[in-house]
Amino acid sequence: MPLRDATLTDASSLAALSVEVWLGTYIRHGVSARFADYALDTFTRANFERWLKSPLERFIVSQNREGIDGFLRLSTGAPGPLPGCGTCEIATLYVQPRHHGRGIGRALLQAGLRMAREDGAASVWLTTNSENAPAIAFYHRMGFQHIGETHFRIDGEAYPNHVFVHPPSQPPAA
Repeated sequence: MPLRDATLTDASSLAALSVEVWLGTYIRHGVSARFADYALDTFTRANFERWLKSPLERFIVSQNREGIDGFLRLSTGAPGPLPGCGTCEIATLYVQPRHHGRGIGRALLQAGLRMAREDGAASVWLTTNSENAPAIAFYHRMGFQHIGETHFRIDGEAYPNHVFVHPPSQPPAA
């Protein structure tokens, strides 16, 4: 699977893929206005264009012959929610569900961890919903350590998230 740096022309594809993955992962019992508003306000072409232009954001995409099927967003200067997180966050790792199990997430994560190490990051952190068992198992397999909890908030509602850190001395899992 070819991986490449994202460009501004990818903004709308990244937005659409994000809506698909976020809704498919987190909305299980019907789409409420609160969640719809969050997804449609957050995952916009304009937001992705802004992030793609930022020197603090790096994007890697997985490209198949039809288009983008996954991406990783690495944010620098992003202090973690807990001590020991550092300031380099894997803000997003999304793969279209129909492409799960093909090694895309693993390849994107390995590339993101290499990029972070090359940029001199002391460690890399991320969060994932505490009920997202497949993601939690994946991050453990990839060498991440669970170091505590935080909350993802939408309109005053808090959703528990696990905080993971990838040790700086440990290369990404193969």
